[in-house]
Amino acid sequence: MKVLVLGASGFIGFPVAQALSRAGHTVYGLTRSATKAKQLAADEIIPIIGDPSVSDTWIHLVPTLDVVIEAIGGTADLRNIAVSLLSTVGTAAQATRPPSAPKITYIYTSGMWVHGSSPNEFICDTTPLNPITLVAWRPAVEQAILKDEKVNGIVIRPALLYGKSASLLDPVFEAAATGGKVAWYGKPGGRFALIHPDDLADLYVRVVEKAPILGGLAIDAGNENTEPVDDFLQRLLEVSGAKGPYEWITPSNLFEEALSTTQLLRPYLAKSLLGWSQKKPGLTEGLPLYYAAWKVLQDGKEKGETLFAALTS
Repeated sequence: MKVLVLGASGFIGFPVAQALSRAGHTVYGLTRSATKAKQLAADEIIPIIGDPSVSDTWIHLVPTLDVVIEAIGGTADLRNIAVSLLSTVGTAAQATRPPSAPKITYIYTSGMWVHGSSPNEFICDTTPLNPITLVAWRPAVEQAILKDEKVNGIVIRPALLYGKSASLLDPVFEAAATGGKVAWYGKPGGRFALIHPDDLADLYVRVVEKAPILGGLAIDAGNENTEPVDDFLQRLLEVSGAKGPYEWITPSNLFEEALSTTQLLRPYLAKSLLGWSQKKPGLTEGLPLYYAAWKVLQDGKEKGETLFAALTS
């Protein structure tokens, strides 16, 4: 298959593009950075340098593509970009693809915060949405993609990512490493809904390869079991050697409120329809490895090697 990943150098997009390439697909990766384009090329991903909102650099591929994956992050204008990209791809597909061609698949990367906070009830892929304020706009975008008549729309909702460069967990890792206070937003008893980027990438490959029968579905992407935040924070103190005790922070803005969200997630579509399952250790279980990998990225090879040596002793 021929797949275009928009945001191919990002925390989600890069492992997804790598996994698709390893699976034998032809992968085009859009990135804004010439340096990151070289990294894509080294992984046998065909690089395209440009801004996703400026389609001149990639829109010519639409007639020959099977799938477009939108995995854009790190921008304050996600809503408008999502709507614009859907329209751009759909219009180009309708204008340039033969009438007999299957609809181009458009996979939109949403997020688990559309489920809102659910500390007392289990939620799953088909639970009615109750988004937190920060992403109150997202359910409407999801529905626009799932119901669009020009594309075969699919939505994937990743949970909180962990591992590698730590994603949104980076600040608490940084605090632990530099003598700051190890703290998280919310109050005792919270739970994380989580997924490792490698497991998420595996799910994307499975969705891509079964896309013709998945149109119109929103799929929650998370580990089968949630994890207590208290356990993670205590384990981080032990692994990092940081001074305790850990603390809780009262959220002061919408983003911090989002980070304090507790969700009792029990996803089922990925497992039942695609045979997907978590392969990576959970966050707390695998924290010595994940913290060591993060240190390598932050401090360079020598300091990171010290932590990895401890894992083999």
